Amino acid sequence: MRRTVLIALAILFAAIVIVLPVAAIFTRAFAEGLSVWAAAVTEPETVAAIRLTILTALIVLPVNIVFGLCAAWAIARYRFPGRRALLVLIEVPFAISPIVAGLCFLLIYGAYGPVGAALQPYGIQLMFNLIGIVLVSLFVTCPFVVREVLPVLSVTGEDEERAALTLGANGWQIFRFVTFPNITWALVYGAILATARAIGEFGAVSVVSGAIRGQTMTLPLQIELLYNDYNTTGAFAAATVLALLALLTLVLRGIISYFHPARGATA
Repeated sequence: MRRTVLIALAILFAAIVIVLPVAAIFTRAFAEGLSVWAAAVTEPETVAAIRLTILTALIVLPVNIVFGLCAAWAIARYRFPGRRALLVLIEVPFAISPIVAGLCFLLIYGAYGPVGAALQPYGIQLMFNLIGIVLVSLFVTCPFVVREVLPVLSVTGEDEERAALTLGANGWQIFRFVTFPNITWALVYGAILATARAIGEFGAVSVVSGAIRGQTMTLPLQIELLYNDYNTTGAFAAATVLALLALLTLVLRGIISYFHPARGATA
């Protein structure tokens, strides 16, 4: 009896919080027909928002991978002053509201901030353009790769790396043939999570983007804009694109779990 009640509560909660909202998005988006949905999705400003969102994710992803690998390697393999502080700093984006983070970036890198004011005479603007969107996206996504790779590095590979070093392997050979095979799935999973977070980020981007139609509107911002303009069909159509990108993330996660069950079980 207790088991049945727990399962029923879990299913009910998932249905109310996840299934019904997602179903409502697709139902409302296609309520007027496929042609209307296609017209809304291919509207120039929405296409520009989709393009900007994907471009941001493509820029953020490799930076996250490099930073995550370097940070996880340093923390797992070395003991140095400030190591714990570095761990805390990496977790900061999870503790700070994205809107607050966006405001901090605006105060520092904006035209009236210390960095922005110093760059302004050279014609360099960091806010209200792609650079600002990328900066805040990096901030909110930087912990994901580190959080996935660090536990794996902490428990595997160190003895093998020492053995390879003893046998005369250089640093690159050790990383390529010893370390990387151990962290491949963790790295891929962290990259997927970071990409999904970058695609769906709203709060921080809304502060630093400037909300210029057709130029600095990412897909989440475009959805809000369309809804506030009472274009509900366009808003829900754009929302389906964002939902499909999220579902793609789940599919990739499932593929990882299938080919590497241990990674899926611990994620």
